[in-house]
Amino acid sequence: MSSDVVLALDAMGGDHAPDMVVEGVAIAAKRFPKARFLLFGDEARLTELLAKHKAAAQVCSIRHAPDAVSGDDRPSQVLRTGRKSSMWLAIDAVSRGEAAGVVSAGNTGALMAVAKFVLRTVPGIDRPAIAGLFPTQRGETVMLDLGANVDCNANNLVEFAIMGEVFCRLVLGIDQPSVGILNVGSEDLKGNSAVKTAHSVLKSHHMHLSFHGFVEGTDLGAGTVDVVVTDGFTGNVALKTVEGTAKMFSHFLKESLSNSWMAKLGYLFARSALHRLKMRADPRRYNGAMFLGLNGITVKSHGGTDALGFANAIGVAIDLASQGFNDKIKEELAHLAEEPNGQPQLAAL
Repeated sequence: MSSDVVLALDAMGGDHAPDMVVEGVAIAAKRFPKARFLLFGDEARLTELLAKHKAAAQVCSIRHAPDAVSGDDRPSQVLRTGRKSSMWLAIDAVSRGEAAGVVSAGNTGALMAVAKFVLRTVPGIDRPAIAGLFPTQRGETVMLDLGANVDCNANNLVEFAIMGEVFCRLVLGIDQPSVGILNVGSEDLKGNSAVKTAHSVLKSHHMHLSFHGFVEGTDLGAGTVDVVVTDGFTGNVALKTVEGTAKMFSHFLKESLSNSWMAKLGYLFARSALHRLKMRADPRRYNGAMFLGLNGITVKSHGGTDALGFANAIGVAIDLASQGFNDKIKEELAHLAEEPNGQPQLAAL
């Protein structure tokens, strides 16, 4: 994979920015030595940090931004007054063609609002969606939407399926990912009209997509499919339920291993296995949610992540940019937009 790309980074976005951002660039520079970065933020602070991280300094250019978007700022407020913020200027660099993509750990709502306003959506996509990765028994699964669209119609779900399938192929390297729609049951007759109509389109249409059908909540951890499609309300609740359950079991495990000397002794023997478990479930490995459907690569890092997590988010952006993600989305939409006789399919939904 070629990593000879330029990314724009919102250096002031995130709980631990800009230190975390610069340290993350230093890690990413070792993985992707051909990549280059435009750092948008406080020039004085960034200059001082880059002096301490020579590896990052060699691949970065600083672009001064006098303002920064805070976690409490409303998206509407940022749209009105945030044109000089590090977030807006980083996104604008993608719009102007200076960078192939943008990565930010800043305010999610503001990032989506500004990115949609500045970059616009890919032709044929009604709404962008947030896609992310999470661990399963079989490896990793892509799920979308994770909160950008609370209410979705059948068109939206079909578009999410296409974008999620392409995302899975490029990021996870799966040749023919399986796609499922999250529902209250696996039977074809269950669910609301939106999921049933989307199911019918994906099942019957002649396209290069391996459609599994409906999946349930229990299928998420099992990894039944490679791509899980749902509306933003359900996806956000499901993701946070999975995260909360993982934290609960981690708490229970720590509590159990420390309640007696026998348990502590058992921990010594199982330490290496427990370390592997911790590494597999480490949320930093899955950091980097992609805003799919925009005319430009936009990756959202978790706001509370550290340098390693931010470096992984940079890796996601590089993967998508270097492999022409948006071009592949357009190709798949072209397959969907026409039946074998050349008549449009989605317009009937």
